[in-house]
Amino acid sequence: MIKSKKLSKYKNINHAFFNRLGGKSTGIYKSLNCGPGSSDKKKDVLKNLVIVKKKIKTKSEKILLLNQIHSNKFFYIDKKTKINKNRFKGDALITNKLDTPIGILTADCAPILIFDKKNHMIAVIHAGWKGAYKGIVKKVLKFMIKKGCSSINITAVIGPCISVKNYEVKKDFIKKFTKKDKKIKIFLSKIKNKNYFNLSKYLAYQLKNFGIKKIEVINKDTFNIKNNFFSARRSKRRNENDYGRNISVIMLN
Repeated sequence: MIKSKKLSKYKNINHAFFNRLGGKSTGIYKSLNCGPGSSDKKKDVLKNLVIVKKKIKTKSEKILLLNQIHSNKFFYIDKKTKINKNRFKGDALITNKLDTPIGILTADCAPILIFDKKNHMIAVIHAGWKGAYKGIVKKVLKFMIKKGCSSINITAVIGPCISVKNYEVKKDFIKKFTKKDKKIKIFLSKIKNKNYFNLSKYLAYQLKNFGIKKIEVINKDTFNIKNNFFSARRSKRRNENDYGRNISVIMLN
């Protein structure tokens, strides 16, 4: 479990980025797999989510998660939202509700936690290259500001994700991205004729472009097995047929 130094200063929120340690799952899902969409035993995933709930000290019945689709779609949860009737299909959640933990699942993509200290609003974003390309960060921030938040009061934390040295990208990726944002080249590295993308730096650049000054990047590479995170790319390299999901959570107290 990793805490953000910047978010830890605020006593009216709980948050954490969880790795794969401390759960009930076995085999390739060992052990804190929080992905209901994985092929892990459902009862083990539910037990793992209960462990996470205890760690973030919530009385809520469940952590609100999404059916993630690598989109720029988000959901706003307020008092009017009928949570039990909603199946959130998208890649970000925003709320101003107390004791309502919202979470994101990742396995190399970046989780982003956002908090506005004056307007008491939080958000979680699942941001891989597709979400970054489609502008999910901008869409979430735009909505929060529409709801009364301010860029000077917002803290954004980019959690553990795949590092640049392990994130090889193809030429079609570069071609597609360059058409949308020519500055993408700053975030690319070339090593032995192969191209690599710095996802966390690109997301930080998107946050800065929106006027966010309080940004923290947790530099933990999910691909590196020593860091004890689930990684889709590492699992693929090992010819495993599935992988577990890391969870990142934030909640207003």
